[in-house]
Amino acid sequence: MNTVAGQGLTDAQVLASRDRFGRNLLEGRSKNEFLVALISLIKEPMLILLLVAASIYFLTGSLQEGFMMVAAIVLISIVSLYQDTRSRSALEKLRQFTEPKSLVVRNKIESRISVEDIVVGDWLVLQEGERIAADGTIINAHDFSVDESILSGESMSVFRYVSETIYQGTLVASGRAVCLVTAIGNQTRLAQIGESLDSIETQKTPLQIQINHLVRNMALIGAVVFSFVWTINYSRSQNVLDSLMKALTLAMSILPEEIPVAFTTFMALGAFRLMKMGVIVKNAKTIEALGSATIICTDKTGTITENRMSLAGIYLPDEDAIVSITDKLNRGTLHLLSTAMWASEPDPFDPMEIAIHQAYQQWSDKDDRPGFQMVYEYPLSGPPPMMTHAFENAAGTRIIAAKGAQEAILSVCRLSDEEKENTLKAVNEFTKSGYRVLGIGESNFSGKEFPQTQQQIDFHFVGLIAFYDPPKENIQSVLESLYRAGMQVKIITGDHAATTRNIAAQIGFRGVENVLTGQSLMGQDEKNLRKSVTNTAIFARMFPEAKLLVINALKANGHIVAMIGDGVNDGPALKAAHIGIAMGKKGSEIAKQASALILQQDDLSGLVDAISAGRRIYSNLKKAIRYIISIHIPIILTVFVPLLLGWRYAEIFTPVHVIFFELIMGPTCSIVYENEPADEDVLSQPPRPFTSSLLSSGEVLLSILQGLVITAGLFGVYWYALHNDYSGPLTRSLVFTCLISANFSLTLTNRSFQKSLFTTLSYKNDLIQWVLAISMSLCALIFLNATLRTLFKLGTPDPAQILLSMLVGFISVFWFEIYKFWKRRGLPALSDHDHNPG
Repeated sequence: MNTVAGQGLTDAQVLASRDRFGRNLLEGRSKNEFLVALISLIKEPMLILLLVAASIYFLTGSLQEGFMMVAAIVLISIVSLYQDTRSRSALEKLRQFTEPKSLVVRNKIESRISVEDIVVGDWLVLQEGERIAADGTIINAHDFSVDESILSGESMSVFRYVSETIYQGTLVASGRAVCLVTAIGNQTRLAQIGESLDSIETQKTPLQIQINHLVRNMALIGAVVFSFVWTINYSRSQNVLDSLMKALTLAMSILPEEIPVAFTTFMALGAFRLMKMGVIVKNAKTIEALGSATIICTDKTGTITENRMSLAGIYLPDEDAIVSITDKLNRGTLHLLSTAMWASEPDPFDPMEIAIHQAYQQWSDKDDRPGFQMVYEYPLSGPPPMMTHAFENAAGTRIIAAKGAQEAILSVCRLSDEEKENTLKAVNEFTKSGYRVLGIGESNFSGKEFPQTQQQIDFHFVGLIAFYDPPKENIQSVLESLYRAGMQVKIITGDHAATTRNIAAQIGFRGVENVLTGQSLMGQDEKNLRKSVTNTAIFARMFPEAKLLVINALKANGHIVAMIGDGVNDGPALKAAHIGIAMGKKGSEIAKQASALILQQDDLSGLVDAISAGRRIYSNLKKAIRYIISIHIPIILTVFVPLLLGWRYAEIFTPVHVIFFELIMGPTCSIVYENEPADEDVLSQPPRPFTSSLLSSGEVLLSILQGLVITAGLFGVYWYALHNDYSGPLTRSLVFTCLISANFSLTLTNRSFQKSLFTTLSYKNDLIQWVLAISMSLCALIFLNATLRTLFKLGTPDPAQILLSMLVGFISVFWFEIYKFWKRRGLPALSDHDHNPG
């Protein structure tokens, strides 16, 4: 099959077809993302509270405060829409990177193009593992089967032949074909029955659900407290609007609306950062799980090794000799190479078959390929797998050749015990050198009707071919990094056990002595299986069902499992693992579709980067949420306690103050902490426990304690002002200054919950200086501008009073540095998990 024998479409024909039939897109189903974000914003509880507060200010004649609320509404809306746009932009770039490409023939040249650029009339070249991007008619095919479960619901793949129709959305299960595109976009069968993958709603991750529950519960608490405070104040003052405003102030202080914003920003930008590192993350759940992975399961070929096959040697049974491919080739050797070539695909795409064709072309005296046509084929099947091709020429000369795992080939050949023993010795010689081995057979079958299965044909054993696939240069350092990060690594491969063990030994793999085969796993009961997968590091001669069995058993043992693969057979295991990881270059489309993470450069060092980045993202998200908890507590209590107890200056903070604090906290948590670098020892920490709880009870308790100490500092300043008989505006100024300084201090000290402030100050985070500088400038402007000072109802403290308030704010936070020092010395701490980067 020569895919470029025809011209395909010319550029002019492509444009004409696109003008007539359009692009390969499902039109009319996309949502206006900006409108969706705007509607979502209008439903935000905080925005509703601000609107109510603004209305009350205008009703009571407080025009300055009313316009301040309107300005706050506009500013918060702009910031929210900007954050949403920023996140969507990052996710759109990810979508573009993960969007599959298709191979087409145009202008007599094969080229990869975006799926949406396919037009009616294109010659679409399909091969194993790809998702079919348009409806079409098969022009040429070899061993071509398709998984049509998305349309038919049938899980078994079906073989498709010349002139039959293939459909968009189905998957190529085996072989290779060229198809003429007949329908695209909304005209495809998939679009017409409404089964587009785009219509599937994305499920919320456990962390999203938890955060939504937290915000909802805080909103409910806010509603209850709102009613309580309004009732108390109304019973005292009999003033509906004044009581309502005080209750609104408290409700606004309780709502933690920064948390969902921080989550969305961290996940979207975190995935975007990973993309720039060559790691495509397809959903947020991957980032949640990355820091928890305890076991990495990996295929061998193409992941640990280069997937760059070279012929390393051959075995001739008639001579009982292993022959180097560099030696002068005798007739037996040439016959073996020729038979192996006929057993391969005519248009090879597998690295071993490419190597076989190249060797045949290099060493044979005459190229017989043009004179023969394939008349029958048996696809690769097993286990162990083998495949058979039958060719004939015009004179009726028939060639029937088979290749596959040596166990499969030997089982269909009639060999004496001595011949089998000699062959197995040759296999051992090859595998102990790390070579992959193929058995080669031929048949003299002359019947017109071929048997139902290839195993029913009698074959003559022609010999063995050995290939060498060298390990990747950096794989040893990658393994060391994974081991240092507290992870186990297991190899799951279809290759021979001895070959895998030899390669594993070369790269410093731990546990090379423990090997199990797929067949030995299938008969085990659940208890023994779970024990076997725990004690085994290498699984050889594996097939899809066996791979899936291992993944599920490891999950049943409580492990968080990452599976690395690139082939069609890896699809079920990739999907079953907590983190499926596919290769970007050599990975099949099925593997990419089933995975949650794609390594663009096929380099496992990208996995190490992803784990480090995942731990950093998760750690920084926790820092942001703990900061939000800590800083909300003093705001809530400073509003609530004076109102509840009827202190002299009960209304210390109004909605104007609360919204100002919200505008400072939002950027701090979602910009400053998102940009924090990873700790140097992030890969030296063990995987974090994968639980439904984002924060441990100790971490929550510590954050609450931080907030309570800040509150104590604020109340200390408040009572100091009362003791000195300061006015209400001056008292408010001192408490306001104290909280602002505490907020700055908390931002700095919570950059690490173990290392000292002096250490974290050296961390590179350019944004922190900008955010703090802008916040401090705004505070200074409020005190220096008479209009703003009046709006915030602040007095004019003298320098001594300002320094005192700032000092109390610093002290109310910096006690935590003593706690961290205490903890670094190994003394008992509130949180046992606080050191964990995840």
